[in-house]
Parts: sequence; C-alpha cells; structure tokens
Amino acid sequence: MSRRVVITGGASGIGARMAERFAAEGDRVAVCDADATAVAGFAAANPGIRAEAVDVRDEAAMDAFLARIEADWGGADVVCANAGTGGPAGRIETLAFQDWRDCIAVNLDGAYLTCRWAARVMRAAGSGLIVLTSSTSGQWGHPNRSPYAAAKWGIIGLMKTLAMELGPAGVRVNAICPGAVEGPRMERMLKNQAAASGKDPEVIRREYASGTSLKTWVTADDVADTVLWLASPGASKISGQAIAIDGHTETNSA
Repeated sequence: MSRRVVITGGASGIGARMAERFAAEGDRVAVCDADATAVAGFAAANPGIRAEAVDVRDEAAMDAFLARIEADWGGADVVCANAGTGGPAGRIETLAFQDWRDCIAVNLDGAYLTCRWAARVMRAAGSGLIVLTSSTSGQWGHPNRSPYAAAKWGIIGLMKTLAMELGPAGVRVNAICPGAVEGPRMERMLKNQAAASGKDPEVIRREYASGTSLKTWVTADDVADTVLWLASPGASKISGQAIAIDGHTETNSA
C-alpha cells in the first residue's frame, strides 16, 4: 500500500535522497525547502514528487503547505522533520545573537511546526511515523558550533517527549543522528569550521573520520536506508530512539 510521505528540507542532501528512495518504493512524496532554486531543480529531476518552496521558520507558510497536503491526501503516514542549517561557526563569544536565533529557528522551530501538524493528523488516524533529524552533535556537543549543537540536542528532547505523548495513539517518533555526511553542505561547513578554528579543511575532514570507530564518513543513502527501515514493518516497535548513523563516534574534536 502506498504511503503518504512528507519531508521538510527535501530538495537537496539527505532530504532529497530520502524523498527519492520513498518514491522509488511507490509512495506519494511531498517535500518543501526554503531554497527555491533547489526546489526547481529537484522538481525537474523528480516530476513524480510534489515539491514546494517553503521556509520552515514561517508559521503561516508552513501551515498553508501542510493544509494543502491534508486537503489533497487526507493526512500523512510518514513525516520527516528534516530541515536544518549548520549555522555559524566560532566560539560562542564571537557569535552574533541573530545568527544564533536563525540557527535555532530553522532547526528547532521548523521541527516544532512540522510535528505540531503531524501529531494532530496522526493522532486522529491512530498510526504514523515521525522522524526528526538531529545529529551526532546533538549527542556529543560540538566545539565552535554551539547554536547547531543546542538545536540538535533540543530535537532529541522534542522527539523523546512526542514519543511519550503519541505512543498511546499508535504513533511512533524517532530521531536520526547522522555524523559527517558526504555532500555540498558538509563541504561548506568544513570551510566555515576551518575559518573559525584556523585549521586546514583537510585536517578537519580527517578528524571527522578518525573520531569514529569505522574511520569513515557516511552517505545520504546510509541515512535513507535507516529512515526507510524505520518506516517498515520490521521497525514497528521502535519508538523514542535517537539512532546514530555515523560509524560510531568516539570523540568529536572537529
């Protein structure tokens, strides 16, 4: 049976790969993303996936997007609150308050707006899966990335609470915690961290890998594999979990 899947931050990176993988399984998929250019490119490459330019920080725009999904589909079976930003890099005393607020808004406020809708429609349906994208930074912390780490820790607290609230209604809630994921977004973050720390970007790249037991980065497909498993019957009793997809982080000095 075809599932109804909604993914925020879905026009690039791991969100786009999750969308493509769900669509390949025959599911109806809708994505939103704040980057209108990325949305246009994604839509052209994936004509079977519904894609809209929506900023997850904008309550009215998010409510309207989700209302359109509900009107057309009647609800959702899988909702991935995936939209995020790496935020500024640097010691906390060097960071501007507005940059802090922008990072928290995208990562945490956007998840709240997404989950608020998902909780309502899934509670009414008596079933569903919500997956929130946290990070290993939300389990370990991250030097020079305090806004990002704070937001990603907040995601895990939100997930744990929603799992408690929605479990009696038959709704599962989990968080994924990717490590260093190959792709353009991480390349940009390497440059930002290098500028903040004074290290060579290639040194930071090696530190990410060497800080894991498997000595590796991960791919968008590694993350999508886990999310598709969470949406499968084999994960029907998995809820309230923060699942790291990172090769097992031992230290986070990058």
